[in-house]
Amino acid sequence: MTEFNNVSIVKKANVYFGGNVSSRTIKFADGSTKTLGFMLPGEYTFNTADKELMEIIDGDLDVLLPGTDWKAIKGGESFNVPANAAFSLKIKAPTDYICSFIK
Repeated sequence: MTEFNNVSIVKKANVYFGGNVSSRTIKFADGSTKTLGFMLPGEYTFNTADKELMEIIDGDLDVLLPGTDWKAIKGGESFNVPANAAFSLKIKAPTDYICSFIK
């Protein structure tokens, strides 16, 4: 899928780490939400409330999920993050992503 139809977009951007990570929230008619974001090279740690599916559209990064070793991820790949967890990213090249929040 290259586009989302019939969605609402929250105008205000989510900006993290001094602007190195930013995203926009999109809301679907079924009540689900996703963020469309962009990350510049650097190292970042995030905390989750809900389970997340991170789809990497384009980019190059390493991810450290709870209880695992660092894993390389490239554009076209995805990974799941458990609810109520912290995970770390080493962004090696500008990275375009979609984050789906799973309730």
